[in-house]
Amino acid sequence: MKIVTVVGARPQFIKMAPVSRELKKVGIEEVVVHTGQHYDYEMNQIFFEQLNISEPDYYLGVGSGSHGYQTGEMLKRVEEVLKKENPDLVLVYGDTNSTLAGALAAVKLHIKVAHVEAGLRSFDKKMPEEVNRVLTDHISDYLFAPTETAVKNLHNEGIMQGVYLTGDVMYDALLYNIDIARKNSRILKELGLNRKEYILATVHRAENTNNRKNLESIIGAFIESGELIVFPVHPRTRKYLKSYGLIEKIKKSENILLIRPVGYLDMLILEENSNKIITDSGGVQKEAYFLKVPCITLRERTEWVETVEDGWNILVGTDKERIIWAIHEFKPSGDTYSYKFGEGNASKKIAKLLRGELYEQS
Repeated sequence: MKIVTVVGARPQFIKMAPVSRELKKVGIEEVVVHTGQHYDYEMNQIFFEQLNISEPDYYLGVGSGSHGYQTGEMLKRVEEVLKKENPDLVLVYGDTNSTLAGALAAVKLHIKVAHVEAGLRSFDKKMPEEVNRVLTDHISDYLFAPTETAVKNLHNEGIMQGVYLTGDVMYDALLYNIDIARKNSRILKELGLNRKEYILATVHRAENTNNRKNLESIIGAFIESGELIVFPVHPRTRKYLKSYGLIEKIKKSENILLIRPVGYLDMLILEENSNKIITDSGGVQKEAYFLKVPCITLRERTEWVETVEDGWNILVGTDKERIIWAIHEFKPSGDTYSYKFGEGNASKKIAKLLRGELYEQS
């Protein structure tokens, strides 16, 4: 039995790691295809090293570009690999262009598709991720949903067959790696940070970085808040900060610490020890929730509605005053915490389900 796994971005490497370990345990051969969607060392290679993931069997080197170009190039190159490998199934994760390209390449060759993180919905089709996840769900044979809400979303769209409530593989990854991070990370000492005396911020989504007004508003809120904000800067974000003249503004401020992107273990430690987290990332929203750190999300909608329902996450968009208010005033609403993302065994469930399904086919 052979599975081809298609990944291409930092969150997918994190999700893949625990599942790959479990696939190996149940005797499934896995061929890993890295599309090259993320290609900087800080966003790519370091994650393979820290998560103890084998080097990809194929590196397609697609790189950056428009959504159409990137998805099209991935589709062509993944198809070539699938024709060569002839797998029993293609496994995709999340909602990136790599996800959609991998699923499309497979279904057009009549190869079954399994989607990890199926059923998520922000109900905002302006987000390319929303389009990717909806289309992938509707062409997948096996849909591994992280939450009951995700299952309901699929059922509401008429997808009933092949849907499994597994829990969230990112929770598996965090539980596996958090003690390793605590023992090995030196990031707090290197940056001179004290526990719970700083706010961690990440900004990378196109609707925030490519829009000058939005990015200026976000950076203005950071500066005017007066709070110490540690800001690992995504390569695309850094490009736009420079082009909008915001890098100099940040450097003149006394409360924003700009750093390069960090590896997964260092990121976990920065998240766990922060007072609050400000982000537009779906994965970071979840990690904040898992670690019980209040999260301020720079979006008007989120696919991780459970984090908001439980009172640990607040959506503020890019309005400067709302961001500043949340930095100073937002606190989780009481003791609400319902562990809606499973018990940390999602990867085992997925591997066993796939093993059973593939054996049944053979």
